[in-house]
Amino acid sequence: MAWKITQRLLTSVMVIFGSLVLVFSILYVLPGDPTDNMVDPSIATPEMIANLREQLGVDQPFHIQFARYFGNILQGDFGNSLINSDPVLPKILENFPATLALTAASSLISIIVGILLGVLSAIHRNGIIDFIARLIGLFGISMPTFWSGILLILIFSITLGWFPAMGSEGWETLVLPAIALGTVGAGYIVRMVRNSMLDVINEQFMVTLRSKGLRERRIMYFHALRNALIPAVTMIGMLIGEMLAGTVVIETVFSRQGIGRIIADAIMAKDLPVVQGVILFSAIIYVLVNLLVDISYTFIDPRVRRSA
Repeated sequence: MAWKITQRLLTSVMVIFGSLVLVFSILYVLPGDPTDNMVDPSIATPEMIANLREQLGVDQPFHIQFARYFGNILQGDFGNSLINSDPVLPKILENFPATLALTAASSLISIIVGILLGVLSAIHRNGIIDFIARLIGLFGISMPTFWSGILLILIFSITLGWFPAMGSEGWETLVLPAIALGTVGAGYIVRMVRNSMLDVINEQFMVTLRSKGLRERRIMYFHALRNALIPAVTMIGMLIGEMLAGTVVIETVFSRQGIGRIIADAIMAKDLPVVQGVILFSAIIYVLVNLLVDISYTFIDPRVRRSA
């Protein structure tokens, strides 16, 4: 068991390092110069720009820039913003709680709605409940988050006035963004849980449980659901990472504070250290979430625990 966890930890470190190399390489080859937004082109001379590039270190070859950046990352230094010279990591940590709250609320909606509708859809296969659950799942998968966010604002903020359309203060501002982001994950979980439940229902051990006289509800919600959750847990881990990425759109639509809004503004301003820092931070969170999902298999599936 300990060796399995160690292997996953080493794999996670390699994935984070690969993400760091990939992001740095992409931003390195992108057109444009980091000094474009730092100086006034009407008064800047070639000598001033050259001195500024030397101060920032962007005049060095790729391997030297990457080695310096990687060394700073190991020391917890994500660099400074090119726009206002603020340290990147404190800025990310300051805004991350708002993104974490949005991701947690969206994940909770996805898990509860997705599992509930998936189970009901499988139990009432080809019935009206199955049709409604699959329709809701299809709606969640097909509807872009920015469009569903705009619809929610039009209906519940402008027309009904139930929830505020913008801001990140108080739980009221969290409801609509969480629903807009959570319905996407719920759509995928509905399909996954339904298909897994249908596969488990046809297994031989289900016939054995019924022959022992167990109640159908206990069989479905305890034995069948527990086995059906194994592939769903994998998808939930992936969806949490995708929700972190999806906050870029949602936080922009609802004018919320968060790291998604930070990276959107940094991309527009070509603030490369902030872009690199947010992407690396998000990659670390994504890898940690999936590591926890891998470890959770040992508690959900005894077969994994025995083989560890």
